[in-house]
Amino acid sequence: MRRWNHFIPNLGMIVLLLSCSLFTQAQLPKLVFAPQWLPQAQFAGYYIAQEKGFYKEAGVDVEIIHPSASLQATSLLTSGKADLISLFLITGMSVKNQGIELVNIGQISQHSALLFVTKKSSGIEQLNQLDGKKIGIWKSGFDEVPKALIAEKKYHIEWIPILSTVNLFMMDGIDAMTVMLYNEYDQIINCGLNENELNTFPFANYGYDVPEDGLYCLKSTYENKKPELKKFLQATLKGWEYAAVNKEYALEVVLKRMQLAHLPANKVHQEWMLNKVLELINPGNKGVARGELMESDFVKAADILSKRDGIKSKYLFADFYQSLLK
Repeated sequence: MRRWNHFIPNLGMIVLLLSCSLFTQAQLPKLVFAPQWLPQAQFAGYYIAQEKGFYKEAGVDVEIIHPSASLQATSLLTSGKADLISLFLITGMSVKNQGIELVNIGQISQHSALLFVTKKSSGIEQLNQLDGKKIGIWKSGFDEVPKALIAEKKYHIEWIPILSTVNLFMMDGIDAMTVMLYNEYDQIINCGLNENELNTFPFANYGYDVPEDGLYCLKSTYENKKPELKKFLQATLKGWEYAAVNKEYALEVVLKRMQLAHLPANKVHQEWMLNKVLELINPGNKGVARGELMESDFVKAADILSKRDGIKSKYLFADFYQSLLK
């Protein structure tokens, strides 16, 4: 009987602790985050921060949702279905120019992975030979930089909208395709073309090295949920740091997310993507910390938008970027 007398209070203590833990988790403020594309290694850091509990450790409950290939993440933001989203820097600036009051709260990518690709068999060896040609571009957005480059060069291009495959390029239905180094470029190689059969035109080589993936929310969300957003950003950066030193685990998490979304999950391609994305996240010698946006990059992007649209930005850097890391 003595053993049971000792056991019963201990059991009560365990139940109490479990109840407190569940209550604490239930009380965590919630954020809904929508990356700008379908599940893939481009977003590994977010998945890991969720899987490893980094978000909850920081004090925020995060749900991750994805748009479809034909639906832009901005629609999820403006409809209230997401609290924050990821967008290319120049896309975020373009959206703000259209009157949507959003702010950048963190710049994950620090470099551009955009390029045009052509087959050598097409005879297109120089950028100016794209004049008068058909170029594939994503239907779901992210067209600001390609169109700005073409507008600056004054080329006449027929833009062909594409959902998410490289099939039209492979079948010679277009002369060139807009691709990401970490994604569609590798898909083309996996479809049977060797790198020496392709010509590439990286936008960074033409003065368009504009950072890409950044984190955005509405200004009202920033004002009302600033502590939660800061926790989200810090835990996200921790997720990316973990991915960099645990790549095999990161790939397992990514492939699981893709399978749950009923997407083709090619480990070799996702490994390529993860490695390239991690390179883009590293600021290198830019003199800025991870997760921070440089004002000079903002100015560069604003200049590109001005060249494309002939409209100067209607806001200042301080109105656009709100640092949560200082």
